[in-house]
Amino acid sequence: MVRRKRNIENSFKTRARISAIDLFCGVGGLTKGLEKVGIDVRLGVDIDPACEYPYTANNNSEFLLKSVQDVKSKEIKSKYVPGTIRLLAGCAPCQTFSTYNQKIAKANFEDHRWWLLAEFSRLVKELSPELVTMENVPGLIEYDIFDEFISDLKQEGYEVSYQIVNCSDYGIPQHRQRLVLLASKLGPIQMLSHRKNAKLKTVRDAIGKLPPIAAGGVYEKDPMHQSSTLSPMNMKRIKASKPGGTWRDWNSKLVSPCHKKSSGKTYPSVYGRMRWDEVAPTITTQFYGFGNGRFGHPKQNRAISLREGAILQSFPRAYKFVQTGDAIQRKTIGRLIGNAVPVKLGEVIGKSIIKHVGEYGKNFSRKNKHRTSGKA
Repeated sequence: MVRRKRNIENSFKTRARISAIDLFCGVGGLTKGLEKVGIDVRLGVDIDPACEYPYTANNNSEFLLKSVQDVKSKEIKSKYVPGTIRLLAGCAPCQTFSTYNQKIAKANFEDHRWWLLAEFSRLVKELSPELVTMENVPGLIEYDIFDEFISDLKQEGYEVSYQIVNCSDYGIPQHRQRLVLLASKLGPIQMLSHRKNAKLKTVRDAIGKLPPIAAGGVYEKDPMHQSSTLSPMNMKRIKASKPGGTWRDWNSKLVSPCHKKSSGKTYPSVYGRMRWDEVAPTITTQFYGFGNGRFGHPKQNRAISLREGAILQSFPRAYKFVQTGDAIQRKTIGRLIGNAVPVKLGEVIGKSIIKHVGEYGKNFSRKNKHRTSGKA
């Protein structure tokens, strides 16, 4: 065990040898996680202008406001540091393949997001980086486009591994299942395994010490720690809600008419409170609304705040999402946080890559000692 730990620590000495580009970077959850373990992320690419400030304000990286469909390999290739092992990372928009979307409408070829994974594959072929990683929803595995992505990687000479992980196993205070893919031209690569029987990080651990606020209130020292207002009816509902319970526990007068219908009785996971000593439910893009899931605070009569949602996504408490003095658009910030890669998951992905480079980095030196990567 001591020898294994020492080998992992020694592999971290390779940190300066990896530079990365993050496609579909969002507000920088994956970038921040990679940076925290020493990977040099040089550029983030996203089509959403709301991502630019949080991405650049919190990460030592440039931001390119552009659709990945329109990105040419020559305009981003020079961002890699010459002589380093190059990583191309990304999380193509996953709503098309999400469980929720599949309940209301099957993913279809008319949705442009369907083809963004193919654009990712195009850039892999054109840039030919030594390393590739992708994070997405588990449902993507069921589609031919994922099989095609894997096939393309293997044809380009990559060793590929992928698995579905539960983020809570890696210290993220949230039940969130994600598909993580790793690919390498250096040799076989795998995601680091989590510690078995490790203590889960709970809602209490994550947000238990934040200052209390009322429904519709804002904490003066952190405008992100704000919660949505509640209607008189929803205030009655949350007061009647127990941590971990459902609307089925309420007096019938409080139950929404839609849930009294046979079609609505199968949706108990709304209007719920979180439990202090368990992990949070999956943080969605609408986590700030009490009626949108189990997003009621365990004790206070309100939905969780924007800051609490970000912390449950493992963003640092001081992570900046808007410039000082700017108005906070709750719907926009909620969407950005809910769509983000959890920072801690980015760290685990980064550590997996660093360990791999520690084991197979000599292959890069032998095969690429005469290669140049362009201008930094």
